[in-house]
Amino acid sequence: MNAEVTVGGENLELCPERAIYWRRRRMLLVADPHFGKATAFRALGINVPRGTTAEGLLRLDGLLHARDVDTLVFLGDFLHAREGRSDATFVALAEWRASHGDVAMQIVRGNHDRRAGDPPEMVGIECVDGPLMVMPFALAHHPVAIPGSYVLAGHLHPCATLVGVGRQRERLPCFWFSAGVGVLPAFGDFTGCAEVPAGGDDTVWVVADDSVMQAARHES
Repeated sequence: MNAEVTVGGENLELCPERAIYWRRRRMLLVADPHFGKATAFRALGINVPRGTTAEGLLRLDGLLHARDVDTLVFLGDFLHAREGRSDATFVALAEWRASHGDVAMQIVRGNHDRRAGDPPEMVGIECVDGPLMVMPFALAHHPVAIPGSYVLAGHLHPCATLVGVGRQRERLPCFWFSAGVGVLPAFGDFTGCAEVPAGGDDTVWVVADDSVMQAARHES
């Protein structure tokens, strides 16, 4: 189940796939997919699960097929590291991109992209330095306030801890909205997360299975 929020005077749909859909602009926003991360780790001799890029692309397929999307913007860290630049990863990305030829796609470069490099031309996704201004929003990788606009960003991989009956605790990815900056959860699996230092006026929406729900103040 999705959630609807109003940010910067615009209605945004928070998707449990860890993305934002801006219906008025027919725009889908995704942060920190970190494609090729598992490949990069294996190149360093670390045994990690395979298939994370394919699983991420399948989730993107579901988002794009379920909504009327003209533009998809990746808010940085599209690629994880130079060690993850494999032919297999780029072929999979290029084939997936070709299957959505009617959707414009852009990458707002993040810190990992600057180290990993842009994807090759065959992938067919434009790369730009942020912020990308689509008023009232500034689309960026780093969640840093910009006067005159509301920033939507990634980078932090935010999560919140929920406390249940019996005091069991579970950390869940979340969307975090403060006065001038909103931070998306990491889209990629196998990325880790960081607890958000939410202030009194902030709102936090956690992703729990197939639902997005607002966290109570004491949970964030």
